[in-house]
Amino acid sequence: MRDLSRSNSHYRKARRKLPLGVASNFRYWGDDQTIYVDHGKGGRIWDIDDNEYIDYRLGYGPIILGYADERVDTAARRGMDVGGVFALSTELEYDVACRISKMVPAAELVRFSNSGTEAVMAALRIARAFTGKDGLVVMEGGYHGLSNVVMWGKEYDDWTPGDAEPPIEPYGDGVPAITKRLFNLVPMNDADALEDLLKKKRDEIGMFLMEPIMGNCCAVTADPRYMRDVREICDRYDVLLIIDEVKTGFRVAKGGVQELYGIKADLCTFAKAIGNGYPLSVVAGREDIMRQVGDGVAHGGTFTAHSVSLAAAAKTLEILDETTALADIEARGLELQAGLSDILAARGIPHSFTGHPALMGLFFAEAPPANYQEWAHSDYAFYDTLAPELHNQGILVEPDSREPWFLCESHNVECLGETLDKFERAVDITLPKLKSQKTGTRQ
Repeated sequence: MRDLSRSNSHYRKARRKLPLGVASNFRYWGDDQTIYVDHGKGGRIWDIDDNEYIDYRLGYGPIILGYADERVDTAARRGMDVGGVFALSTELEYDVACRISKMVPAAELVRFSNSGTEAVMAALRIARAFTGKDGLVVMEGGYHGLSNVVMWGKEYDDWTPGDAEPPIEPYGDGVPAITKRLFNLVPMNDADALEDLLKKKRDEIGMFLMEPIMGNCCAVTADPRYMRDVREICDRYDVLLIIDEVKTGFRVAKGGVQELYGIKADLCTFAKAIGNGYPLSVVAGREDIMRQVGDGVAHGGTFTAHSVSLAAAAKTLEILDETTALADIEARGLELQAGLSDILAARGIPHSFTGHPALMGLFFAEAPPANYQEWAHSDYAFYDTLAPELHNQGILVEPDSREPWFLCESHNVECLGETLDKFERAVDITLPKLKSQKTGTRQ
C-alpha cells in the first residue's frame, strides 16, 4: 500500500487557502487520496511522498513527448530570452501558424489563446458572427471546457431506457439559466437525430460542436459513416461544423482526428498536446469564417502567444511533423492493448478498447458503447475498483472511468513491461474484492 502521509498533510494545509486544497476541481480525489506531485520525467511522475508512477493521465493529454523533454524545454528557455509577453506580436506566431496549417488542412487561418476553454469560446463567437445565429448543437458526452454556454447536459444515472428523456441541466452551480435556451443536445452516431433537430430549428442553430473521439467519455468514438453524414447535414442546413480537437489534436495523427476521418471542419480547436505541456491553444478554420476576427469579432488576451509557449509549440510540432513520434506512440499503444487483453482474456473478463492507441478507453464489456447514454448505463464497477489498485501498484490512471488512458513518446518498452506486470497484479487483487462487494462478504 502506498504511503500518502505527506500528501494528506499537505492537503489539510492547502484547503485552508485553496477550495478543495487544489487549483482545479478535477485534481481533488478525496481527503486521503489527493496526490501532490513533486516532479515528472519521461512517462513517469513522483509525488511528494516519493511514490513513483508510470503515468497514463499525462495531465489529461498535454504530454505527448514526455515530461521535461529536453528538446522542448531547451526551446522554451530560448523563448524566455525573447522576453515573455509584450502586448505586441513576434515573428514566431506566423511560423507556428504555418506549421499548423501544413499539418491540418482545415486550419487555413489561426488565432492563439491559452486554454481549451478559451479556444472553444472563441470558436463559438466566430461562428455566431458568421452565421448570424446564436443557437448551437453539442454532442452528448462531449466536454468543451468550463464556459457557461457549454456547461449543460443530461443526467442518466437514475434514468431507464424507454422512459422520457431527462431534462437538460447545468453542470454545476452558477451557470446562467438564460444560456440554456441556446443549447441543444444530440447523441453520437445518430445522424437522423441531428437532422431532425435542424429541421425544427434551422433558423436558430448556427453550429454543431463535437468531438469524434470523446475525450471525457471513455474515448467513445464516432462511426466513419456518421462523420460523413454529419458533414453533409451541416452543409445542407448551413450549420458550421466545429470539431473540438483539444484532446485529439496533434496526438492521434499529425492532422488530428480530422485526418483519421478524412473530414474537414469549418472551425476547429486545439490545445493539450500542441506544446507538450506549455499553455497554448488554437482556434482555426476556413479563411472566410476566420476573417470575422478583427472585422467585427473581438479576440485577444494579454498572455496570448506568450514567447515561451510559442517556442515550446514550435519545437513540439516540428518533432511530431518531422519524426516518427506519433507512429511510435501508436505502435506502443497497440502493444499495450494486446498485453492488457491477454491478461483480461486469460481470466475470462470481457473487455474492449475505444478511441485511439494514443488516447484509449478501456471498457469492461464485449462491445464498447456507441454513445453517452450507453456508457452511462454500462457497468463500470470493475474499472472503479481496479483504478485504486493500479495506483497502489504505481500505475497512474484517472480514477473516473470516463477519462481515457494517454500515451506519450517516453512510454518505452520498460514502461510497457512494468505496466503489464503491475496491471496483472492489480486485476488479481480486484477480482476477489469486487466479488466480496457484490456478495456483501468480507475478505
